[in-house]
Amino acid sequence: MEGAKKLFAHFATKVSELAGAPVTFVLAVISVLIWAALGPVFDYSETWQLVINTGTTIVTFLMVFVLQNAQTRDTRAIQAKLDEIILTSHAENRFIGIENLDEDDLKHLDRLVAKAAKGRTNQTNGDVALADEPKKQKGNKRVRAAAELKISQAADKPAVARKATPQKATAAKPKPRKQKTKTAP
Repeated sequence: MEGAKKLFAHFATKVSELAGAPVTFVLAVISVLIWAALGPVFDYSETWQLVINTGTTIVTFLMVFVLQNAQTRDTRAIQAKLDEIILTSHAENRFIGIENLDEDDLKHLDRLVAKAAKGRTNQTNGDVALADEPKKQKGNKRVRAAAELKISQAADKPAVARKATPQKATAAKPKPRKQKTKTAP
């Protein structure tokens, strides 16, 4: 079963690449022009019309599944990449997995991010809140207590510009330069 999934994924990727190629569009246009040119030969009959209708319907029906498969895999890959960026950067980890939120929650999050980008936000306990939202919202008391503890601990420590996070090495570290020493001849 796993082999069939991999085979279909490979097939879907290749078909989606071909479907998006300019040559495929040109071939589709040529096919329609040939069909239109054959209209007088077949006296514009119902069979002549049925050929193009049936052909395009079948191709469209099958392409929906193939392209959806390719798009779903691409979306998952993009989400994984974005999650990795969030984890290795200083972005907020609460953004991981937001693609699974319902529409209302996503709209609310969009408003929060938009207001944060405009600089019209209040920061409370390290979270971004809308200016018109009450500062105390229903929530888990332990989460609020942990956030308050984190803030109080941060106040006791010297300010640090960026929090260190473990990152994967992507390039070789530069070698230290050797200093040249002059020797007498």
